[in-house]
Amino acid sequence: MLIKKIVVLGGTGFVGSSLCNRLSKEGYQIKILTRNREYNRENLILLPNVDLIETDVGNLNNLNQHLIGCDMVINLIGILNERGNVGDGFKKVHVELIKKLIKACEKNGIRRFMYLSALNADSKNAKSFYLKTKGKAEELLHSNKIGMKVTSFRPSVIFGKSDSFFNRFANLLKMTPIFFPLACYKTKFAPIYVLDLVEMVIKAINDSSSYDRKFNLCGPKIYTLKDLVAYTAKTMDKKCIIIPLNNFFSLMQAKIFDFIPGKPFSTDNYLSAQTDSICKSNDLKLYNINPTPIEDIVPKYINNYNYDSFYSDL
Repeated sequence: MLIKKIVVLGGTGFVGSSLCNRLSKEGYQIKILTRNREYNRENLILLPNVDLIETDVGNLNNLNQHLIGCDMVINLIGILNERGNVGDGFKKVHVELIKKLIKACEKNGIRRFMYLSALNADSKNAKSFYLKTKGKAEELLHSNKIGMKVTSFRPSVIFGKSDSFFNRFANLLKMTPIFFPLACYKTKFAPIYVLDLVEMVIKAINDSSSYDRKFNLCGPKIYTLKDLVAYTAKTMDKKCIIIPLNNFFSLMQAKIFDFIPGKPFSTDNYLSAQTDSICKSNDLKLYNINPTPIEDIVPKYINNYNYDSFYSDL
């Protein structure tokens, strides 16, 4: 299967920016579909081989138009929270979009698809809407009837310069006088570096052994959420006392935060955190990728380290 031209959805986000930079360096022709071209043009428009297109990806006609002549689709679009708490937002972004993409791929004869999912994605057994709808998207893709070769990537929490994990806790810690109440403090994570994930995607594009596979991806170490928040505070040289919340108060905090703009923590996040985000077997090893520890990277951006290249880690 010859891959030359790739459509990327979510290409302007945290993972997408790093991935599109690498795809460009590898010589692929890339079409990035985005809602706001001007907002993202400074970071991406100067990349060789990249066409940044403003469009509504939720419109099937638009997808049909922009997938013409392409060989592959990579969908990175996802949300961690929604407006309200009934799951409609997750279904729209994670499930309905995938249904439209499958139709557009069928119309345009596209037979290669990659999807950024999540560890523990499971349409039937997951506890949160986030993980249920990610699991449903996987089901739709891997059971497609058009002969499309699908690879799903299921990472633990992803870290890097513009991540929404360490940066979010760093911002919360800055606003915390001394005491930091922490929900779901026992939940375990194995953070994966964004450029390790990107390397995995690049190596899998033309590897037929990755077809119809779901790869579980983790970093080299397992931490509790309390460990990670304490590490962030230490890296910032921020003195604080972490107050672990039991299950009842964790849920109460989530319900209260549901009403805070931006939802720094939500009921759905709480439900996702009831399952540890760790790998029984880390599939990075299938491509001889040595996972990068947080200690090598996080201090550089938490302490406002200036990278020589903006695109070395986004």
